[in-house]
Amino acid sequence: MKADIHPDYHLIDVKMTDGTIYQVRSTWGKEGDTMSLDIDPNSHPAWTGGSAKLMDTGGRVSKFKNKYAGLGF
Repeated sequence: MKADIHPDYHLIDVKMTDGTIYQVRSTWGKEGDTMSLDIDPNSHPAWTGGSAKLMDTGGRVSKFKNKYAGLGF
């Protein structure tokens, strides 16, 4: 393998939306930096089971539903 081609892999702190902090190994930032998350498994509807709003930009969702209405979507 070639020397010095891989990024530095080090420990960083990850701060969740509820304030909890845990350590992971990453190539992001520098050793000891803190990554603050805006969305994480504690707050995102995909993980919490909440309902997500479907944005219909330019009628694309409606057009899709009309096109494939007979298939049971």
